Amino acid sequence: MIDLHSHLLPGIDDGAVDLAMSLAMARIAAADGIRTVACTPHIYPGMYDNDAPGIRRAVAALQREIDEAGIDLRLVEGADAHLTPDLVADIAADRVPTLAASRYLLLEPPHHVAPPHFEDALFELMAAGYVPVITHPERLSWVEQEFNVFQRLASRGCWMQITAGALTGRFGRRVRYWGERFVGEGHAHLLATDAHHPERRPPLLAEAREAAARLVGAEEAMWMVQGRPAAILSDADPGSVPGPTPRASGEVSAPRWLPAWLRGRRGRA
Repeated sequence: MIDLHSHLLPGIDDGAVDLAMSLAMARIAAADGIRTVACTPHIYPGMYDNDAPGIRRAVAALQREIDEAGIDLRLVEGADAHLTPDLVADIAADRVPTLAASRYLLLEPPHHVAPPHFEDALFELMAAGYVPVITHPERLSWVEQEFNVFQRLASRGCWMQITAGALTGRFGRRVRYWGERFVGEGHAHLLATDAHHPERRPPLLAEAREAAARLVGAEEAMWMVQGRPAAILSDADPGSVPGPTPRASGEVSAPRWLPAWLRGRRGRA
């Protein structure tokens, strides 16, 4: 399996705080069957002022430590990039890295407010030749009001990445509901751990793969953790990669655990 979203690098954002924690997370990932991890620290001007050259140096340094520790794990570069007016220029100037130097960019929308002109900004990225990989849309506080926007973006070339813990209940029932809708209705392309901590936010992907398999079948679940992530690492043309099959919300059964107030909202977003 391949994990394209992990805050494994020590001491440069809100993920691993030191090398010992990074190695602990690396061991958990390897034991779970993950063989490649994209290290994707935040790039958030004024809070996390990381850049592509610095991230590459940190990835190389951590890879040496992982190799010396005998952990079977390969690291690649990336970043949890935030929308800024200069994002396209920053990528071109090598200030913001894409995933493994590919055309695919991990993009984190604001958590609590839908950004103005969100779709326009993503289409600008695509017009410049990049494929936005929108991370954890199921965890955004505004997903309920804008679910149709994410459906539309997924149908027009953006890739949706769901957090593994969302499908296993680690973020609560509301996030699990939206995660299952993205996956079950065929709008999700990828699963990733978004690991931040060996205990509170561990790099576990296998349990989410099994949860996804219950929704869309084992073959599609493997595409989400292996086939499409491998295509990203090889910089494959997205048109050459099989996508998820969209289904109407009525074709997806509501989970038995879903509370009544959410059951009544299915299909209304």
